[in-house]
Amino acid sequence: MAPEDEDRLRTDAGIAEQRARLDAIECELNLLLAQYELAMSAFKFDEASALQHRIASREAERRALAAALPPPAPARESPPPGVVPLLLRPRRGSRPRR
Repeated sequence: MAPEDEDRLRTDAGIAEQRARLDAIECELNLLLAQYELAMSAFKFDEASALQHRIASREAERRALAAALPPPAPARESPPPGVVPLLLRPRRGSRPRR
């Protein structure tokens, strides 16, 4: 394997690891935000204040990690739409005529 291929694989693995860490931080941040909302709705302001500090540190960590990552690859354009078949209405049951 060529040295530049190994470097690219290490870089790709590092980026994947950073993206996984970013996902974990975002998940933890969502849980903290939910706990904060519950604490505020229960008038537990001391608990909410402590959660605010944890949320702020996680948000700072998330911003720093997101800034270090390259932007995600653009999504592919969807193919042009083709002919869409229309479903026919079901026929009424044929009753014998009198």
